[in-house]
Amino acid sequence: MSDNLYNETIDTNEFLLQKRQKLKELQDMGKDPFANVTFDISHNSLDITSNFDALEGSFVSLAGRLMSRRVMGKAVFCDIQDEKGRIQVYIKQQEVGDATFEDFNKRWDIGDILGVKGIVFRTQKGEISVKASQVTLLTKSLQILPEKYHGLTNVDLRYRQRYIDLIMNPAVKETFLKRSAIIKEMRSFLDNRNFIEVETPVLGIIPGGASARPFNTHHNTLHLDMVLRISLEPALKRLIVGGLERVYEIGRCFRNEGISVRHNPEFTMLELYQAYTDYHGMMELTESMLRHLAQTTLGTTRFEYQGTELDFEQPFARMTMVEAVKKYANVDFDQIATLEEAREAAKTHGVAYKDIHERGDILNLFFEDFVEDNLIQPTFIIDHPIEISFLCKAHHDNPQYAQRFELFIVGREIANAYSELNDPIDQRERFIKQEALRAAGDEEAAPIDEDFINALEVGMPPTGGLGIGIDRLVMLLTDEPSIRDVLFFPTMKPKAD
Repeated sequence: MSDNLYNETIDTNEFLLQKRQKLKELQDMGKDPFANVTFDISHNSLDITSNFDALEGSFVSLAGRLMSRRVMGKAVFCDIQDEKGRIQVYIKQQEVGDATFEDFNKRWDIGDILGVKGIVFRTQKGEISVKASQVTLLTKSLQILPEKYHGLTNVDLRYRQRYIDLIMNPAVKETFLKRSAIIKEMRSFLDNRNFIEVETPVLGIIPGGASARPFNTHHNTLHLDMVLRISLEPALKRLIVGGLERVYEIGRCFRNEGISVRHNPEFTMLELYQAYTDYHGMMELTESMLRHLAQTTLGTTRFEYQGTELDFEQPFARMTMVEAVKKYANVDFDQIATLEEAREAAKTHGVAYKDIHERGDILNLFFEDFVEDNLIQPTFIIDHPIEISFLCKAHHDNPQYAQRFELFIVGREIANAYSELNDPIDQRERFIKQEALRAAGDEEAAPIDEDFINALEVGMPPTGGLGIGIDRLVMLLTDEPSIRDVLFFPTMKPKAD
């Protein structure tokens, strides 16, 4: 390898050559480790260590990766790692045979995948082990694992070669197992509330449901330009129109935007829609679900994220966006009635805005600049400007604001919810405004979706909708600082070499 990141004391090219020479020797001997071989497994490492009293003296079979070995004459102690952890295996020449013992010492390497059959016992030093009666080479590794005492610490390499990261860093595997548990509990929570899980198309004609730049593609057979979805929303609302009153989807979305510790172009969303409720109902659901996820996956509703203690047990705080800006920026938008006044306030406080921004846009800019970073404990920010909420119902008493909330924790948006706009006439007018923004150069503004408007004309009941960025939520519940730490394969630019 050009970057000798594994062990500076070895000649990696020579070592890789030796591995291939050993492979050839085995194949010449009729012992091809890549032959189609199955291996019956009765127990994993955790089964054995957790149930030693019941299994002591029992015959077991297990399989895993060879991670270390200590040769002691005609016997070897080695460590085998499987999905659940590691266990020591004792291999004695007279038990496994001369040929196997010779192969183990001369032709098998750290990183090879072995099958082991033998008896569970405890060594004189008290370590739970398996005394092998049969050892089989199932797969030969032709690469070099990182040196065991330092592991795989290069961050860039960890993300690019996650398969090695999972082998060498048990905490990484634990994070992804917890991610799976979080999503499983999320499904369980929603299923218990009579939601049904659905699947909707990833490919579409119109990017809808959010303000974002899509990825473009082309369908050759249909001679049709298409986009990858930026949101799950439009299709799920169509299902509400069709009479499915509680639906959710956990799926991939794609936004052609920047990469940061909080953003990846490909990410996972939960979106759900419930007929005959509103954004207040979505607040109750969100708070209850997050409290449930913390309790079931962490065992507590009070936990730390990057040194900050979070409390999911207490009722989540609620503030309107106007109240939040007044509290943290000392600017009262209840007293700012016109666009000119909003622009003057922005200039006074150093808030950068564009000519296309209206009063509500500037209120949101104040919120982003002065408020977000202060929202550490779970806080619902409610009643957003209607200008930034074009799919959301307006308040009847004050149509400047939408029936919407965003949930912020440690300064990050975790959830976004609406009382969904179901007036097709109003929705068309808002799409027309979005078209004007697109014409003015806003690439994130939404194009008109005629079929979506047609669905609303058929009739959508009053509906509450919620979206949660699962990757950010997993970051929070696993105490990981970057979104790349909770994605198996984050988007990365290929290396030049």
